[in-house]
Amino acid sequence: MDKIYLYNTLIRKKELFIPIKKSKVSMYTCGPTVYWYQHIGNLRTMLLNDFLKRVLLHCGYKVKHVMNITDVDDKTIKASMNENISLKDLTTKYEEIFLIDLNSLNIITPNILVRATDSIKDMVKLIKTLQKKGYAYKTSDGIYFSILKFKNYGKLAILNKLKKTKARIISDNYDKSNVKDFALWKFYTENDGVVFWETEIGKGRPGWHIECSAMSMKYLGDNFDIHTGGTDLIFPHHTNEIAQSEATTNKKFVNYWIHGGFLTMKESKMSKSLGNIITLKELIQQTYSPMHFRYLCLQTHYRKALNFSWENLDAARSAHKKLERKIIQLKKEKHKGADKKKEYEKKFHEAIYDDLNFPRALQIIWKIIEDESFDSEKKLRFIEHLDSVLGLNIKEISEDNNIAIPPEVQKLIDSRERLRKAKLWAEADIIRERIKEFGYQIEDTPDGPQIEKLYRED
Repeated sequence: MDKIYLYNTLIRKKELFIPIKKSKVSMYTCGPTVYWYQHIGNLRTMLLNDFLKRVLLHCGYKVKHVMNITDVDDKTIKASMNENISLKDLTTKYEEIFLIDLNSLNIITPNILVRATDSIKDMVKLIKTLQKKGYAYKTSDGIYFSILKFKNYGKLAILNKLKKTKARIISDNYDKSNVKDFALWKFYTENDGVVFWETEIGKGRPGWHIECSAMSMKYLGDNFDIHTGGTDLIFPHHTNEIAQSEATTNKKFVNYWIHGGFLTMKESKMSKSLGNIITLKELIQQTYSPMHFRYLCLQTHYRKALNFSWENLDAARSAHKKLERKIIQLKKEKHKGADKKKEYEKKFHEAIYDDLNFPRALQIIWKIIEDESFDSEKKLRFIEHLDSVLGLNIKEISEDNNIAIPPEVQKLIDSRERLRKAKLWAEADIIRERIKEFGYQIEDTPDGPQIEKLYRED
């Protein structure tokens, strides 16, 4: 296998990736909190996970990828009350929308998706161990982790002076002996409504941080290879994960911490609290394909902030459209020439194995496309092979009655046909509306479904 170098947040530099088990990679991703739509800043982080996973697979590794779904916390409980539906109905609704977004962006689904509410027993077991070892203590409103008892607290975030963390942590306003301590278990209050679990450590619900420790170690073990997430999770979430996990096991929790940069708008990160969010659905309504957003993310290194603007997305769409035209043209060509696969493959690998340098990898793809000395048929097959890493669905690009149906739309069309054959009309109508959100109208005819574009692209 080729050597892969990744930037490890834990040591603040790139280092050679060496998995715990030869040829196998254990990888955990902090997934969504499903109380509303995921914005494109969240989805940029999901694309980082996909780029990393595709590179590992391309290199020949078998990847066991686990992602959590946070379906119980302050936000989900509040949202379920605001929408006047059960917590389960709310989180199921937004989890399904999230998974549709992943599919639309051609993101490989994790091997294991695990909900927090399905892992309460694992969290309780972990908390009991921390209590027994003296790292956790009980108060009137919950069970807390004492960060002063953990020797290297803050090593991931490089917190040399704990007093700097006070402003970030004191906001949870719970009864604890140290304002910097974090909740492992929150005892029931009337604000939780009907959301609680009766357990041997008390009636209540888990804190956010304990969820990921319990779920990751359950499926990947006490020590695993890679943990990913956005830069905003370095502190306090990932910092607290390390503390509670290593206090429990006395082992190193994770070997490589990979964090993606913010997606920003006018110099501030995109977030619901700032009121500057954009969803994938909104991009589609503005006539952009999910592949245009994927292409935009490929153009900026994952560790750098990606400044989102409609002008930048327009440029990415134009570049992607040009790529489509070139591929369609290449599929028609029968130009004999040299086989330059080895020459370009080496350059491509040097880019993607150097901390996922996809901007450089894209440049190499364009050089391959423009190289007229490269045999056209061999070139096309080679580009399709490299696209297993880019994930741009190049193999699916075609010219069909002047309508290029995106792969994500075709998948929905196929799903709808299966539902119609099963006479699940209501479910088929839901898919029809989803297809419409992508900018396409479907009409059923005796010859099968006919697709029509609802908007005209530039």
